[in-house]
Amino acid sequence: MIVKQEKIYQDKEIYKILNPWVRKWFKSNFETFTQSQKQALLDIHHGSNLLVSSPTGSGKTLTAFLSIISQLTTLADMGKLEDKVYCIYISPLKALDNDIEKNLDEPLKEIEKIAGKELGIRKAVRTGDTSQYQRSLMLKKPPHILITTPETLSILLCAPKFRDKLKDVKYVIVDEIHSLADNKRGVHLNLTLERLQNLAGPFTRIGLSATVYPLEKMARYLVGYQDGEVRDCKIVDVNYLKKLDMKVLCPVEDIVESDPDETNNALYEMLHGLIKSHKTTLIFTNTRSGTESVVFNLKKRFPDHYHQNNIMAHHSSLSKELRLEAENKLKDGALKVVVSSTSLELGIDIGYIDLVILVSSPKSVSRALQRIGRSGHRLHEKSKGRIIVVDRDDLLECSLILKNAVEGNIDKINIPENCLDVLSQHIYGMAIESPWDINDAYSLIRRSYCYRKLSENDFVSVLSYLAGEYTSLEDRYVYAKIWVDYPEKRFGKRGKLARMLYSTNIGTIPDRSAARVKCGGQVVGRIEEDFMEKLQKGDTFVLGGNIYRFNYARGMTVNVTPSSGPPTIPSWFSEQLPLSFDLAVEIQKFRDIMDGKFRYGRTREEITDFIHQYLYVDQNAAHSIYHYFREQYLYAQIPGLKNLLIEFYTGFGNRKFVVFHSLFGRRVNDALSRAVAYIIAKKYRRDVMISVSDNGFYLSSEGKIGGLEAFKELKSENLEDILVKAIDKTETLAGRFRHCAGRSLMILRRYKGQEKSVSRQQVKGKILLKFVKDLDENFSILKEARREVMEDYMDLKNAKKVLKLVEEGKMDLKQIDTRIPSPFAFNLVAQGYLDVLKYEDRIEFIRRMHQAIIREIGG
Repeated sequence: MIVKQEKIYQDKEIYKILNPWVRKWFKSNFETFTQSQKQALLDIHHGSNLLVSSPTGSGKTLTAFLSIISQLTTLADMGKLEDKVYCIYISPLKALDNDIEKNLDEPLKEIEKIAGKELGIRKAVRTGDTSQYQRSLMLKKPPHILITTPETLSILLCAPKFRDKLKDVKYVIVDEIHSLADNKRGVHLNLTLERLQNLAGPFTRIGLSATVYPLEKMARYLVGYQDGEVRDCKIVDVNYLKKLDMKVLCPVEDIVESDPDETNNALYEMLHGLIKSHKTTLIFTNTRSGTESVVFNLKKRFPDHYHQNNIMAHHSSLSKELRLEAENKLKDGALKVVVSSTSLELGIDIGYIDLVILVSSPKSVSRALQRIGRSGHRLHEKSKGRIIVVDRDDLLECSLILKNAVEGNIDKINIPENCLDVLSQHIYGMAIESPWDINDAYSLIRRSYCYRKLSENDFVSVLSYLAGEYTSLEDRYVYAKIWVDYPEKRFGKRGKLARMLYSTNIGTIPDRSAARVKCGGQVVGRIEEDFMEKLQKGDTFVLGGNIYRFNYARGMTVNVTPSSGPPTIPSWFSEQLPLSFDLAVEIQKFRDIMDGKFRYGRTREEITDFIHQYLYVDQNAAHSIYHYFREQYLYAQIPGLKNLLIEFYTGFGNRKFVVFHSLFGRRVNDALSRAVAYIIAKKYRRDVMISVSDNGFYLSSEGKIGGLEAFKELKSENLEDILVKAIDKTETLAGRFRHCAGRSLMILRRYKGQEKSVSRQQVKGKILLKFVKDLDENFSILKEARREVMEDYMDLKNAKKVLKLVEEGKMDLKQIDTRIPSPFAFNLVAQGYLDVLKYEDRIEFIRRMHQAIIREIGG
């Protein structure tokens, strides 16, 4: 049963269970226990599973470890501390692992000092970076507290000598659990914990999480199932303690009418002013290029204030050494400002930060809270955050993020389920441990939250792939990895190299690299693999200032020809974070309210007052939002949850556009737009260009499009079947299939010390994809690649919800014709021209459209 832990224990009750030396150490360092410690320590002591959700800097880590250190100290004092692992700490980041080891150093040394004797409690980090020498030391003297990552734990379960040291694990701590749960690393870990429990027997599971919703779902994910029932877990939720000081700021009075230079100057003046008035500032941009741009501009515009020694960038494309240098300088208080893409969102210890600035929308409430929670890293201190916006859609989005954050409405977490590629990896790992009874293996797998609904068919199809029952795959160098004896209902590993193959190819994060772009045999540049995945034949994009048309990709080489006209895919597209569906729905609700206000003839003053109060924004922002809606209302109509606006207009060179105002986030729009385009291609034998954003999507073509008719053919029942066909020949499916083939060990990334390049993996992936399609349409790994595209990359579930609203008559389809795109369509339409036009020209383009609208509606 999952229950909320309401009981708050008194200090004296907690001191009673602590070892006297640990009690003395605690009292000499802290005045009292934090809220989460008062609610959790006694339960951990008594062996209850626990999920602790509280903000960064609220003592979560000590909450998890204090009771464990106390029990290890008592065992050491009694001379009963054995050479085995008692506690495993798992985090998603190696940097976090190293932090934790350092942070445990001090208390353990000080407790020894108080005890006046050596206690010998050992802790060690074990990751892919651990040297061979340190590994052999760990075998002789295993750490009592093992600090590791999900992948390494999985390898250790198959290492015969070390496996013995894990047979008595009593505690497992999963830190930053929210950042693992929503992707395949989390699915992998989820099953690893069940395999560990099968080895060690029941242990206490402790999950440490930032603000997520719903916590019950996260608790189920943490503890799993026993005999079809969820295991017991208590939830400690301490999220109200850190007060929020959060504001949305706009550097100019009128976003649309200010010219680009004015907006840019005002943005950097505002940034500079905020940085100057605080000790240490952390700035988040959403993209790596944005991060570099902010650092460059601050140095260029204010050379007297920013130089090499006090400003640094931090993002995933930088070398490990540079990232570490930035983290250490931050910790030492040597930096005035650090600019990060998304890499500093997690709880690496970066010292004291008094202000977090978000440049443009973080796209979800939970991400905003997590980023802003990095400031005020002392208990009971306010978290101070400022979101700066320079665009009207961003303004509205961030205002609703602010409202929902302040009111505690957080987006729902999405946890992937039944991933058959990860399952293949685990079944292989289990076979390496020892031969298994098929039914026992199936019931162990179903104890994991992520596989609790796994069908027997899917389980058996993975077994038959691994057992080499598709014999023709051997012609493609995919060999059997296990043996299966169906009459005896048993399976086990095949081959002498099994353990080596498994440990060198394990994990869920795919190898990525940049693809070469060739035009007429000449290499014209490189593009990211994520970006390549999004390209469909005929798509145009900008590279090095020129426009190219995508023809095909072979391996990691993309073939293009020169092109003209607006690019269909902006070059920064692959880095963009998608808007969360829950936040999108909140924006839609606000649109409906605003529509009502205008229709009932409320005055300007009444409406701006309402905006000001409802969204907690300043007067500047309220006026911008008021005018944005007023223009849309007078020129066209306001779309929302109750009506889906479909806008027809003719653009440059007589090109026809159909704009769907479906503000449901890019993942939903990706699914809807591809399905519509597929129907059009089938029905009219015509390819249409698609452009997708969080706020909607458009289709465009030289001739008749038939967009509305095609959309009406979509139903919640047929969407999935149409999408399967629509993605069939795309680079997206090819890319995802390669990743799934890597995870399921169809493609070995490493073999006998040789690395297979991403380019060779890509070529092999394409060959295998074509082969398995001919072999069996329901082949387990192909099925998984499709699931990943439709459920993780797109958002099939919520796209069906949108269609259901239309089917049930809760959302009407409204059609309008316009000469100029309506204000809500500006950004979407301009997105297509973004790369041809410089940023400044794009702003100018929007300004001109805006002025034309003002003339149309009479000022």
